[in-house]
Amino acid sequence: MHCDPRFSRVREVFERHFADGEELGAAFAVYLNGELVVDLWDGIADRHTGRRWEHDTPAFAYSCTKAITAAVLLRLAERGLVDVTAPVADVWPEFAARGKGAITVEHLLTHQCGLPVLEDPVPVEEFEDQAAIAARLAGQAPLWAPGTAHGYHALTYGFLVGEVIRRVTGKSVGDLVAAEIAGPLDLELWVGAPDPVIGRAARLKAADRPQPLTATEAVPGQRPAEAVPRQRPAEAVPGQGPADGRTAGRSPDALAEMAKAALDPQSLMNRALGNPGMHLLKGGANHPVILRAGWPAAGVVATARGLAGFYRSLIAGDLLDPGTLREAMRARVNGPDRVLFLDTAFGLGFMRPSLTFLMPSETAFGHSGLGGSVGLGDPERRLAVAYVMNRMANAVSGNLRGIRLVEAVYKSL
Repeated sequence: MHCDPRFSRVREVFERHFADGEELGAAFAVYLNGELVVDLWDGIADRHTGRRWEHDTPAFAYSCTKAITAAVLLRLAERGLVDVTAPVADVWPEFAARGKGAITVEHLLTHQCGLPVLEDPVPVEEFEDQAAIAARLAGQAPLWAPGTAHGYHALTYGFLVGEVIRRVTGKSVGDLVAAEIAGPLDLELWVGAPDPVIGRAARLKAADRPQPLTATEAVPGQRPAEAVPRQRPAEAVPGQGPADGRTAGRSPDALAEMAKAALDPQSLMNRALGNPGMHLLKGGANHPVILRAGWPAAGVVATARGLAGFYRSLIAGDLLDPGTLREAMRARVNGPDRVLFLDTAFGLGFMRPSLTFLMPSETAFGHSGLGGSVGLGDPERRLAVAYVMNRMANAVSGNLRGIRLVEAVYKSL
């Protein structure tokens, strides 16, 4: 492990999480001006076998994937293969069905297209057939007039953006990440992990059941697979949860609506998070089918060093032109979310600071993942940060672990 003395408070916070019993296994990495200044890992990767978390232990980081998928598409836009302002149907003609002809690629990237849910259950046999899942979405009608509102497309974001990418390249997001990002830059990051990586990946553990419960269990019919957190109002927020008084600025009405939605199996929130259903596989997100599938919204397997390295490379201009990154960071939507109810803010696939992406700096961008993982970059400070773990958060304690670590980084600058 390595920690520059300037960031000693980061190591103190990281170690305190383990001493206080908040972590099972975790890793945290920071690049400053392109230099790896923090590279920490500790704990247990697999609680069943006692396998330790090592320097090369990767973890499934859920929606942290969305930022990587956005970068893949933006690279294609720089080459003139995709126009983000053009209709999706220009490259995917079948998508125009049922009144979707005017939906643009930008609408997909900013969660404005009105397709946050898959209407019919996706069978397990289709989990690795992303084109088939995308075809289901092409046959659906939007749930709101595209461009008039936004709502978090927890899983469908990836099948939609991924199909645009496949239509113009003939390749999956995972293939392009391996060939053009992770491979050339030597990043420990996979969107669709090979068997050797799956074998050493951390095994996720569901959030501990709080007493008393603040809401219902997850979507009715979901069994509590160890990698599928029990759904409560705060857990629907990507990577966050209300704790330690961090509800300032949140509308009581929005929180009440979120709680109500968590109790309703037909709410957009539960439907967006539960189909395709990872819970249908033994072990949930720990199952090789999920780790191998490479869903472009929730499929990345990475070390903290690899995920932080992705943001380091973005800031350095190795992946995108600086002007492209600035434009992608510009918030296109900011306000109440149709799916999560709380305020969210998005650029072109990247989260911007909001109630669901709590950052100490307004110049930060990135994406969090269910359970608490997070990756971010800050071009103004030449900073790249990532946190991955295997103990998922619950709504009572929240997952302030990543937030505390990020705050310690900024205090150290």
